[in-house]
Amino acid sequence: MLNVFTLSSGRLNGRIFEPDSDHLDLPPVWVDLEAPTPPEKAWVRSQFGLEIPGDIVDDDLEESARFYEEDNGELHIRSDFLIDDDVTPRNVRVAFILHRSVLFSVHAEDLPVFRLLRMRARRIPALIDDAKDVLLKLYDADAEYSADALESIYDSLEQVSARVLGREVDDQTAGEALSAIAKEEDLNGRIRRNVMDTRRAVSFMMRSRLLNAEQFEEARQILRDIDSLDSHTTFLFDKINFLMNATVGFININQNKIIKIFSVASVALLPPTLIASIYGMNFRFMPEVDWRFGYPFALGLMIASVAAPFIYFRRKGWLR
Repeated sequence: MLNVFTLSSGRLNGRIFEPDSDHLDLPPVWVDLEAPTPPEKAWVRSQFGLEIPGDIVDDDLEESARFYEEDNGELHIRSDFLIDDDVTPRNVRVAFILHRSVLFSVHAEDLPVFRLLRMRARRIPALIDDAKDVLLKLYDADAEYSADALESIYDSLEQVSARVLGREVDDQTAGEALSAIAKEEDLNGRIRRNVMDTRRAVSFMMRSRLLNAEQFEEARQILRDIDSLDSHTTFLFDKINFLMNATVGFININQNKIIKIFSVASVALLPPTLIASIYGMNFRFMPEVDWRFGYPFALGLMIASVAAPFIYFRRKGWLR
């Protein structure tokens, strides 16, 4: 899909562009390619003289190839953007090329940050002046989107805390809590990676000396916003570890209760086993034969030997 955005009356107007049937009325400020097809790449090459490689959004690029500037002034940036959905939260690689005052972005799927910027640019006049503004606003929206994702983690962990710490935890509840905690831990890690990548990209733009004074100050504000998110991700990691340890502790307590039952039962059954063994020996004079109450006495002695340990354990509180 090829989206072309132009500036008109201080607003960013975009539309889905068909290379075969449409033509450019105004010079674009942003060309967004989502899973571009060969005809779309050929149109970009013919219109702007820009060659888009097939592996531009691959994840196996070297670190040195993620931020660089060509001799002709082209600025190349590869950044990861977060997608926080209910299925699988993930980071999606986006390639940016700043070429002849036009920003080209290439990615494999639609991103919430891009949708947010398109909505804001239509509603807010004079939000964007040039292609560098588009890139900065994307990183600004990315930091805000990461903050919203962190707030959702706070809400989810509060629900887990209410289930784990507010009542007796059985194995099913503990399993559900561990699953929820693991999901939030994975999302928190992706957010931390995302803001780290955004910080590197914005810092590279500031070092490239392509920004004017107003854009440079906006980039500094983005970095301050990102720095404020680091403490939140650190706190969430600590909270996740606490809830994880508490849940595992409750699982161990439940298992210890089961082991305690078997331990008490085995200790209580030792005396009657001993009595039965003694009465099963081959004596010359057997009390069961010479004494009419031999068997009842043996059975009563076995019952008393079982009851005595249970009474003792109950007084000690070991059966609770």
